[in-house]
Amino acid sequence: MSEGHPHPHPHPHSHGHDHGHGHDAGEMATVVDMDIPDEALSPGELSRRQMFRRAGLLGAGLTAATVLGAPGTAAATGAGRDDRDDREPKDGFLWLAGDHHIHTQYSSDAMYRVVDQVRHANAYGLDWMVITDHGSVTHAKIGVEKVNPDIVAARQAVRDTLVFQGLEWNIPAAEHGTVFVAPGRGEVETLKEFENSFDGAVKGATASTPQNEALAVAGLNFLSQAVKRRRVPDALFLANHPARKGIDSPHEIRAWRDTAPEIAVGMEGAPGHQAAGIPKPNGPGSGRGYYDNSPSADSFPGYPAESYKTFGGFDWMTATVGGLWDSLLAEGRPWWITANSDSHTVYGDAGDRGPNSDFNANGRYEDPVYKGVPNLSNGDFWPGYYSRTHVGATSFAYGAVMDGIRRGRVWVDHGGLISGLVVRARARGNGGGVTLGDTLSVRPGTKVEVSIQITLANQPNWAQFIPTLARVDVIQGDVTGPVSDKDVFTTPKTKVVTSYEVGKNSGTVTFTYQVGAVDHPVYVRLRGTDGNRVAPGLLGPSVDPHGPAMDVLGDADPWKDLWFYSNPVWIVPRR
Repeated sequence: MSEGHPHPHPHPHSHGHDHGHGHDAGEMATVVDMDIPDEALSPGELSRRQMFRRAGLLGAGLTAATVLGAPGTAAATGAGRDDRDDREPKDGFLWLAGDHHIHTQYSSDAMYRVVDQVRHANAYGLDWMVITDHGSVTHAKIGVEKVNPDIVAARQAVRDTLVFQGLEWNIPAAEHGTVFVAPGRGEVETLKEFENSFDGAVKGATASTPQNEALAVAGLNFLSQAVKRRRVPDALFLANHPARKGIDSPHEIRAWRDTAPEIAVGMEGAPGHQAAGIPKPNGPGSGRGYYDNSPSADSFPGYPAESYKTFGGFDWMTATVGGLWDSLLAEGRPWWITANSDSHTVYGDAGDRGPNSDFNANGRYEDPVYKGVPNLSNGDFWPGYYSRTHVGATSFAYGAVMDGIRRGRVWVDHGGLISGLVVRARARGNGGGVTLGDTLSVRPGTKVEVSIQITLANQPNWAQFIPTLARVDVIQGDVTGPVSDKDVFTTPKTKVVTSYEVGKNSGTVTFTYQVGAVDHPVYVRLRGTDGNRVAPGLLGPSVDPHGPAMDVLGDADPWKDLWFYSNPVWIVPRR
């Protein structure tokens, strides 16, 4: 495809890293994985690394693969959790569930310790997670380096969940975003410099002005250079709750992607705070994701009133077939979606901030205490409890997770609606093919099909019922190339092209969608629902006859309206 169109882009930082519990293989993998900084090692591991270093072996062929055997051994699959279905390779990848948006006592509006969030994420089945405390003046002074020892300790305490350090960036002139880096020597210093130099709250640059938009672009350039100069092994940026306040304009999103395509890779397709819609008196009685806003002076004026609401728990940008997300995909821009908890304070939890907390003085709250009374006004779930982002990784490793996100090998679900998804686009009758985020190149006129294999729920979710998948929708759009109007947020050539009725919650189902003879570039993405709440899409029933319904403010029980979404596969005729 031409420049700006989707194409595979390998990244050099995808080293294996095993997190087994006390296994010799796992310990050795940690010792030789130089993405893991010395300060993150136990004394025994550090001693062993120094021995290899003195012998001149590190960096000279001593790797997890050569020490532990061929790929596919415990080093690749993650010893200590090999009973987990998602640790078994599917379609050549480990599909690792995670969450890139989580807060702790180092955020002014949160309360939990890092290890609390990590242990809960691990218990609820997450393989990876990112700690993203809010950028702010206070946080910029003392927060980034203060939380790092807690993250390092949590990595040691919970060895089979990968714990990234990041922060929630106040994007100049826009909303919030996750910025995170791979573990390494410069993770703290790089994040601290980034926050002090480019955070909108720190720099007084929150207004929607061209100057502030330029500062956001400069921040992404900083991250790109930090990776190129090897200050950190890797870095990624994802826009959070992008339509919540209407201040992430289409041209800003395009500018982020164009500026640093290896760093700015996507957005939350579904925001966190999903418990916020549970009706009073049993819940907060707000909107899912706290999407209960209206336009402000900084909002993009072109957005409709519906954009400030969620649809089936998903952001308007993602939920509208033929809408903003599809307008980016139709340009050939690899722009991926995720889902996460945005966990601050958990619905029904009986904890409270520690007594005598002084956040402004200390940059943190005291450790939480047990209050004894469940708080039903909290709007969040624990990481992994409801929202999950599934990443196809080549190994259980920090770099491999980041590379999987960057390549778009991602699907997301709410409430455990399904357990697994394998998608392959291929020439009809052929094996192989490509998976989510990849591009299938074929001769013009080649007949192409997309095979879909879905592992159904098969067991109760954390609300203790087994979700039933009612329907799967196939959404297809033409790739028409770059647009002249950078603020366009619709595309006319995308629609639901077929649907499959399922009505089951156990076993596996397979479908094959016939794309037909391909004479121009297209993309295909998937969506599935429990069928409890559906409505014609905002662009009309001919585009989306049975899409997610707009969530009702104050009456939106998230467990009664479950969806999954996949990122696209691209199909491009060679000329």
